Amino acid sequence: MKAIVFAVLCLAGSAYAAPFAYVPNEKSGTISVIDTATDTVVRQLNAGKRPRGIGSDPEGRQIFVSDASNGSLLAIDNAAGSSVTLALGRSPEGVSVSPDGRLVAVAVEEGNSVALFDAATHARLADIPVQGRNPEHAVFSPDSRYLYVSAEEAEQVDVIDVALRRQSGSVAVGLRPRGIGFAPDASRVYVACEMANAVYVIDPATLRTLATVPAGRNANGIAVHPDGRSVFVSNGMDGNVMRIDTTRNEVTATIAVGKRPWNMAITPDGSKLYVANGRSNSVSVIDTASARKLADIPVGELPWGVVIR
Repeated sequence: MKAIVFAVLCLAGSAYAAPFAYVPNEKSGTISVIDTATDTVVRQLNAGKRPRGIGSDPEGRQIFVSDASNGSLLAIDNAAGSSVTLALGRSPEGVSVSPDGRLVAVAVEEGNSVALFDAATHARLADIPVQGRNPEHAVFSPDSRYLYVSAEEAEQVDVIDVALRRQSGSVAVGLRPRGIGFAPDASRVYVACEMANAVYVIDPATLRTLATVPAGRNANGIAVHPDGRSVFVSNGMDGNVMRIDTTRNEVTATIAVGKRPWNMAITPDGSKLYVANGRSNSVSVIDTASARKLADIPVGELPWGVVIR
């Protein structure tokens, strides 16, 4: 009997530990939960009326999602499915949780600011103004010390010093910067610029652009492979994802996905990339090694992005 109980507990623990992809569906008001082992939707979470940006603590216990309909941040208990509503401002979008799990940052478009919360207590710690108008993403650096902020009406990425709670610099890029990703060792920052159809490679030490990599039309989402050798960019108008070799800063593969691919995430082992297709109501799964699409998973309406825990 003890052996049977032990086996059941092991199986349950293994299932719980498997990475899950969380996809906010902007029109459905839900989050689709995908088991990355089977690439099937196993659960739906209620997420307000218009969920957009999404983040998670490192253990996946809490899911944070912005609700654009009422200018709030939802802190969702992943196990119970219950949520706490935190007031933000008009048109919140990108959500990022610091790698150390302590802080949550939300880009608030109409406030031209980034709201900072304590992840554990949900206390609002600061509202930090940025120069770029209509900020969309606010992404923590791997050491949690800085936030890099992209804005729809800008040709720069603003940099926030998290400890000082203020903007400390900026770096010039192309028009309408969107997705942001860091190299695992933090030596490079990759920014997709939608109107420039390019990915800008930034040196965070000098806040200078080192290279510009031509991408597709309406370059948007960014995902960096855990080994740092590849960066993936989604091209909204072209309906594809490009793989960039970070050593040469050259595109090495183009993979067709759904309509209006948007934000993306890679599994912790780097084997699979998940792409939210906003106009196809699906998530495409890409094998990162072969640059081949493995599946299209139906989700809710207008999926905005993906976070994996």
